[in-house]
Amino acid sequence: MEVNGIAHIFLTASNFERSRDFYHKLLPFLGLKPVIDTETTYYCVGGRTAVGISAPSVEYEGAAFEQKRVGLHHLCFRARERADVDELHAFLQTLCAKIIRAPREDQWAPGYYSILFEDPDGIRLELNHVPGKGLLA
Repeated sequence: MEVNGIAHIFLTASNFERSRDFYHKLLPFLGLKPVIDTETTYYCVGGRTAVGISAPSVEYEGAAFEQKRVGLHHLCFRARERADVDELHAFLQTLCAKIIRAPREDQWAPGYYSILFEDPDGIRLELNHVPGKGLLA
């Protein structure tokens, strides 16, 4: 068996309204289209994947995300073109998003070019471009 990518990822936000506002701008910019938008769920599909944001249980509202704890480390989207990474960088500046690492080349694969930033909860997100199939060949 060989999987065909990741079907969807759900993130639980500490403040759903704040995160929904951020992802409501970010995900459509990345080409994902909203298919569910309720008081507790925001879910977009596109680029052979889907990303959802959920409201937390009452006891976890306002809790802080810690990147180095067990669980999610970061989420990386794959861009079709290197210029997409630079375009996202400019867009993130309009959102006043926290940029962790501006666009740069890295050692993960030949031609690897990416930007690393955070959502309102401090969950790290990345957009990368690798020419051709990269390591996925």
